[in-house]
Amino acid sequence: MSSKKTTPPLRGTPPGEGNATTPRLRRTPPAEGNEPCPPSNAACHSPPLEGWQAKPDGVVPRLRFPEFRGADDWKAELLGNICKPQQWATISSSDLAEEGYPVYGANGFIGYYTHFNHEFETVAVTCRGSTCGEISLIPPKSYITGNSMCLDEINHAENSYNFVYQFLKQRGFKDIISGSAQPQIVGNAIKKLKIVLPKRGEQQKIADCLSSLDELITAEAYALAALKTHKKGLMQQLFPREGETVPHLRFPEFREAGEWVEKSLGEIGEIVTGKTPSTSDDSLWNGDIQFVTPTDISEEKYQWKTQRSVAGNARTKALPLYSTMFTCIASIGKVALSVKPCITNQQINTLIPNKGYDNEFVYYSLLNIVPLIKSTQANSTLPIINKTEFSKFVVPVPKVHNEQQQIADCLSSIDDLITAQSQKIDALKTHKKGLMQQLFPVLDEVQG
Repeated sequence: MSSKKTTPPLRGTPPGEGNATTPRLRRTPPAEGNEPCPPSNAACHSPPLEGWQAKPDGVVPRLRFPEFRGADDWKAELLGNICKPQQWATISSSDLAEEGYPVYGANGFIGYYTHFNHEFETVAVTCRGSTCGEISLIPPKSYITGNSMCLDEINHAENSYNFVYQFLKQRGFKDIISGSAQPQIVGNAIKKLKIVLPKRGEQQKIADCLSSLDELITAEAYALAALKTHKKGLMQQLFPREGETVPHLRFPEFREAGEWVEKSLGEIGEIVTGKTPSTSDDSLWNGDIQFVTPTDISEEKYQWKTQRSVAGNARTKALPLYSTMFTCIASIGKVALSVKPCITNQQINTLIPNKGYDNEFVYYSLLNIVPLIKSTQANSTLPIINKTEFSKFVVPVPKVHNEQQQIADCLSSIDDLITAQSQKIDALKTHKKGLMQQLFPVLDEVQG
């Protein structure tokens, strides 16, 4: 097969960044649990429920498109009878090139190669490692390495690659994964996996329906990525760069407010290192105070939920609301604002701002120096930043308190948009998951 330059196809491109007008934000965080409904245009990507056939008996889905009511039941078949599961040769990282045909490994796209081993679209299942069991629909003219099981030679006249992909994505592979230290899927197991199939026309209808939702989710994910990129670029403009004393972008009313000053975190507020209560004393746990660990902190600005909680007593001193929590051991650089009574474990240092410092500005100031803080631990096997070291990091601060608030409002408004966009994507994924449960037979029915 010949070689030519190509790049992995994208389903869309992110919107332009940097020119959006940033709205002003109210000074309180959004209420917890205000999940948006699925976007109104999601319905046009789903088959209409009215007129669908509900048939709990037999190997048929609970819901069917109107034109397939009365059609034959779906037929069970072994996966190995409708395709040829196989692994291809793995490419050494030294053989990868900067251009050519895209190469896909266990973790997706990994580079380019001079040749492709799949001329047409192909379903691939990761069969080794931590991502074992993940399934992908690989674009044409790609090289798929031996870390994935390729479902080759599906008869296109009888079956749709996209339907097989969507069905197996819904089904999952947990029951055929072997090994614990090194999970794997072997060829014999995947060949014996049972799949049920309607006629080609119904397969295509279902595949088109679910693919349209996938395209919508992908488009919304690009919009989310663009918002995050815009926020990152804006932060670089709103805070002075290293060695400078004024930001490149300043609100008009503060352009004559003078230079910013550098303050150490220890000067800005009190720093508290957390502590884990005794796990052998049940009376100290399962109360009304959140117990925050690095695992609980995500990319969300506000810390709404935790896996565990502690009981309030004379020895438990909850952090003030809107304190900035910062992970300082192992997974360094996770940042969140407390919005409920909480304490943390010893892996987290919390900055409680003094009077005169805007809590949310302090949060964004710390977020802005995360790369710097991480760089100080780049050569450590187990990164640790103790309370003393943490207190010595410096951030630039405007002399006028209102400028702190203005910057915090500006960035908070973008965070609100990011949160809403993330919730929209989650709602779409939930919508698709529920739809798949109706469009495909129940797993017990298939295996029965």
